[in-house]
Formats: sequence, C-alpha cells, structure tokens
Amino acid sequence: MSTLSKPMRYTLPQSFVDSSFFSKLAQLKLEKYKLDSTTRDIFGYQSLPSKLNKFDDVPTVSLDEESFNQDASDSTKRILQGELINVNTIEEFKNINKQNLLSSWGRALQEVIWKSRDFDCKLFFKFAILSFSDLKKYKFYYWLAFPTLQSNWTKLEEKNVDKETLELIEPYLSNSEGQQQQQQQQQQQFYQFSEKKLFSTFDIAKDHTFVFFDSCLSHDKRPAAQLKNYLYYLAYKGLKTINLIVYRNNGLSFQNILELESAVSPDELKVVGWERTSQGKLGPKMADLSALSDPHELAAQAVDLNLRLMKWRVAPELDLEILKAQTVLLLGAGTLGSYVARALLGWGFREINFIDNGQVSYSNPVRQSLYNFKDCFSDNGRGATKATTAAENLKSIFPGVRTSGFDIGVPMIGHPITDEETQKANYQTLEQLFDKSDVVFLLMDSRESRWLPTVMGAAKGKLVINAALGFDSYLVMRHGNANQHKENKLGCYFCNDIVAPEDSLSDRTLDQMCTVTRPGGALMASSLAVELLVSLLQHPKGQNASHNDSSSSSSKFGTTPHQIRGFLSNFTQSLFFSPSYPNCSACSPSVVTEYRQNGWEFVKKCLNDPEYLENLCGLKKVQEDAELAIKQLLPQMDLDEDDEDNEWLS
Repeated sequence: MSTLSKPMRYTLPQSFVDSSFFSKLAQLKLEKYKLDSTTRDIFGYQSLPSKLNKFDDVPTVSLDEESFNQDASDSTKRILQGELINVNTIEEFKNINKQNLLSSWGRALQEVIWKSRDFDCKLFFKFAILSFSDLKKYKFYYWLAFPTLQSNWTKLEEKNVDKETLELIEPYLSNSEGQQQQQQQQQQQFYQFSEKKLFSTFDIAKDHTFVFFDSCLSHDKRPAAQLKNYLYYLAYKGLKTINLIVYRNNGLSFQNILELESAVSPDELKVVGWERTSQGKLGPKMADLSALSDPHELAAQAVDLNLRLMKWRVAPELDLEILKAQTVLLLGAGTLGSYVARALLGWGFREINFIDNGQVSYSNPVRQSLYNFKDCFSDNGRGATKATTAAENLKSIFPGVRTSGFDIGVPMIGHPITDEETQKANYQTLEQLFDKSDVVFLLMDSRESRWLPTVMGAAKGKLVINAALGFDSYLVMRHGNANQHKENKLGCYFCNDIVAPEDSLSDRTLDQMCTVTRPGGALMASSLAVELLVSLLQHPKGQNASHNDSSSSSSKFGTTPHQIRGFLSNFTQSLFFSPSYPNCSACSPSVVTEYRQNGWEFVKKCLNDPEYLENLCGLKKVQEDAELAIKQLLPQMDLDEDDEDNEWLS
C-alpha cells in the first residue's frame, strides 16, 4: 500500500459520430427544424462494461441516424440522453458563449442529481451538441460536451482490490438469474457496499465502499471522467471519506481511499466537459460529407436544396413531388429548348426528352446554352445532331436527370409526303413519346411544325405549353383541352387563324432562315413558359385551371393565365385570353375526332392537301362566307373604267 495525497485524474470521454447522423440531421433541418434552433432531444450509445474489449481504452459515445429516434433501444448498449442545439449561421456558432452554454447544461444536470435517489447512468452521464449545418457545402461544424460537475476529492491511498471483494462484485456482471436482469443491473454504473451488503440508501456516519464499473479499459489508473458526477453526488450528500473501487473486466481493477477537501456549494458550481480535438485542444470539429458521398447523390441533394428552402421559407404548400413525377417532352432543342430545359432542371424536373432533326452550327453555342463549340463539328464535317447532343450535355450538367434525344423530323402540314416510310416512322415515334409524356413544350422555329403536335395534344389530353419569338416580342401560352367547359375552353396556337398552316420554309432569304430575335427574348419566353407550367401543376385543377382565377386559394403560385405576350421595344408584358375556335384547324372537334379514328392516314391527307383540312374543320366555308359578306357590303353600282377606285376593287 502506498500513501498518497493528490487529486484524482480521469480519462476524458470522446465521441464517434457516424456520417449517417449528419445525413439525418440535414434531412430534419430541411423538412422539420427549418429555422427553429431550440433544443432537441437526441440519444447516444455506449458499450456496456461487460462488452468492452481491449480497444476501448477511452470512454466513447457513438451517434448515428438512430440518435434521433425517440424509441431507440439496444440491449447490447447503454443508451445515453443528450441535447442538440443546431444554430442557423456559422457566426452564431462561433460567437455563442461556450462557457455559459456549458454552465447551463451543468445546472440542469445538477438539479437532476439533487433529485436523484439512485445511481442511474442515464441521469448522471449526459451529453450535448452545439452544431451548424452548412447544407450548401455539406459541411457540419459541431462540438460535443459531456457536462461534468467538479468536487474536491483527494486521493489518500491506492491499493489493489482483494480477491474477496472481487468475488462480491463480479456476480453483478454475470447474474445467474437471467440475461434480462443482467442487462438491467449493468445499467447501474455505481454500487454502494456497507459491511459487504448492497444498499439502496446509506448513512453518512458509516464507512462506505462504492464500486464504479468503468466504461474504459485504460492501461493507467484513470477512471472515466463520468465518475466525477457520481462523486459530486456523494459530496452533495455529505460524505467526507469513501472507499472507491474502480472495476474493469480486463482485470485492471484498483481501489482508492478518497477524502473530500471542501463541501460542494450549489452557488459556486464549476462545470467542465467540452470535448477536445485529436490534438488535445479545446475546439469544434468539422465533418465534410462531400468527401464521403457519391458526387451524383450530392448533386441531387444540391439541386433540391433551393427548392426545399423555398418550401419551408416562402411556400410551405409547394408540392415538389408532383414536379419530379412529370415526364416532359421538348419539341425543339434550339434556343428556346435549351433555356426551357435548364429552367426545368432548376425546378427539379427529372425526366426531359428532346425532339429535333437539326445539327449544331457555329452560330448556336452563344445563343443555345446546351451546346459548346466542339459540338459544331464532327468527323463527317457536320455539326452534332441537336437532340442527342442536348440530352448528353444536359446529363453532364446534372447526372440525375433522365433524358434522351430523338433525331427525327416532325411531319409538317404544307409539306407533302416525299418519303412515306421515313415520315410515318417519325410520326409513330412522335406518337409514342406523346403517350408517355405528361407535358409537351412546342418550341420549334416554324408555324407548320407545331400543327401536328397541337392536334396530338388536343386528342390525347396533354398539357401543352407553346412559346414563340418575334424580333422584339414573344408569346407564351397554354393550350386548352377537351376537359374544359365549352364556354371556358382555351384556344390553341391556331385558334385565331382562318386558314390552315402552309409551307413557310421554302424560298426563304437568309434573314428568314435564322430566328432573328433580340437575344434576351428567348430567355424571358423560356422562363415564363416553365413558370406557367409550375403554376398550373400547383393548381388543384392542373391544366384545367381557369385563366382568370387569381384567388389566393386557387394556386400556390398566383395566376394561371392563358397567354403572356411581351414586347421588348417598350418593355411591357400583357395577359390575354383567346377562346377555343370551333373551326380551328388543329383543336376543333372535327379534326380531333378524325385524328383519333384514322391516325396516320388522316395526317397524310392533311400534309398532301391542306384544302382537305380546311374543308374538314369548316375554315373553307368560313372563307367563302367572308368573301360573300364583303361583296354584299360593297355598293351595288356600275363603276366607270376610269374610276380611280376601279383598280382597287379589281
């Protein structure tokens, strides 16, 4: 036996925080906590004393995704109660008074100890975390604390534990009455012995031996620091001297005689416990999940971040899942198609397909954001095909998007059949893509190329968004559908025409071969087209939403207009409504019915003979009635051959 007189020394606890803990924290921050930084209950895990092995030389508290589970349980581990404070800015994390925070946790623990009647480790050993989650960079700053109350015990003597005492202690680690009772016993970290009998209460006038089942197997004689809270309790109860046995299941048990130098004062509470870094310094830690996660998964989370922030900061009713569920078809992969695709990505759409039969030219990359200079040439001396290149480049921007490109031409009215086999195959591909799509954007550079997709959209009940450009103007509109009431049915792109679309591509001059527009118009039209789609999808009636319903209860994103016309010459924008035209060459009942019944044969007739379409929908009769009305309005008089008006009338 040696005679000593020096303070007790302890092994400080440490934490092991699994990456799943931060993943769960990020999810809860976005979906539940939001800007609320109030204290949250969490749980940690620690091995039972009987389950420790040679590697447990430091008392370790582990945290993972189950730490947020209120019903957490594990028969092989000790569950510890903890608190989480997740602040909203890095400045708040840095500037918060750490000592005051630790003291507040210590005061709460002190109150628990005062009221305690036993030595339950759930009450005596708690932990807390201060954290900040940088969800844009997937970095998590955190600092754990194990609040520990100080009392002035001095070690007077140190000696080995005799065999008789060990025999008295060990049954509590290997109880013969059953596994369940053994686990319950092991939840008790501290036992009191008097005259070799176990007591639940004690008399401070008697000599007492206390056994601490150590939570670490350190090679030196430093018990885990959580012992200090038990010693504080004994000091608070008024004990002056104790015989302390630190029991370890690796045979390195030891015994100390402790004497209290000064009584604890509730008003002068001293609390320590901030975790140290691996270098032994006081300071927070940082977990960088970007280095551990799949880059594709990180990209998906980053894409959703702005939308989730929008949802819990500005628009809590925003339905993001309905956007992800849409399959979108873009007819045209040029200027409008490129910008529409990028805007759809920003809104979280996950399936976007392209149709275009053009090649990338040298003038494209500066105006069409999905192409680069290298796409302007290939081994055959021509530019890369637009549709497939657009899909490839969109996937290189965000690998999580499902996208394909189809290098086909859309059969156009006014352009007679020249290769029926090819054109019919293109038609069939277009029809298949329509059937699998929820939304179709018409973004082509000619009027006649929009006719067949408009007919298909009306016949199949698809949500069709149309965007068209002038030199300094643009039009964005949504097409009506058969489910809308007859009086409120919205018109399509062709409802204002009194003639069927015809060939506008032949014999064009250079300025007509290119889409000559002010560059900003395409960006504005594309963004408005996507925003119109999102507003419709957030409306309870979807594409059947009224064009003039501006009530706050109708759509989560304001109005759902029919047409948006913008004019860059004076920077104005107006909303218009155009009803469905009964004799429309694209969406009238007669055209839709004929298409549904005869499919390609009907389309072939229209392509070869536009007059057939005009007779079918009634436009021919409208034209004849108009000519007749004009004649009836003119004065019925004989005009002299020299009359200056005669030339005008002829």
